[in-house]
Amino acid sequence: MKYDEFMTKVGGRADVSLETADALTAATLQTLAERISGGEATQLAKYLPEELRPHLTGAEELAQRFDSQAFVRRVAERAGTEPERAATGIRAVFATLREETPREELKDVLTQLPKDYSSLVGAKP
Repeated sequence: MKYDEFMTKVGGRADVSLETADALTAATLQTLAERISGGEATQLAKYLPEELRPHLTGAEELAQRFDSQAFVRRVAERAGTEPERAATGIRAVFATLREETPREELKDVLTQLPKDYSSLVGAKP
């Protein structure tokens, strides 16, 4: 999947402009990189369009521990939007990741997230 196609899908799913989809995607991936191990973030980046990879690379190896509400707050702050739109954007990004990422890789990522994230990321593959 190319970058433009990824953004179009996120924008359509979140019902936002491509500019907002870009901001929400970047914020979601950056926050995800903080929440999962650096090695897993780097693995996930390999399956994404080149323009999105920097948002996942360079993260600390040890994952930070924070709940799904903190995840939404961080994404909202990074994207410059309200938490409700951030949550919708996060869901759109994860739905698009499901199409872009091999099932086993996404499973490895989601395994690092607690159950309270399920409303944001969907069911584990």
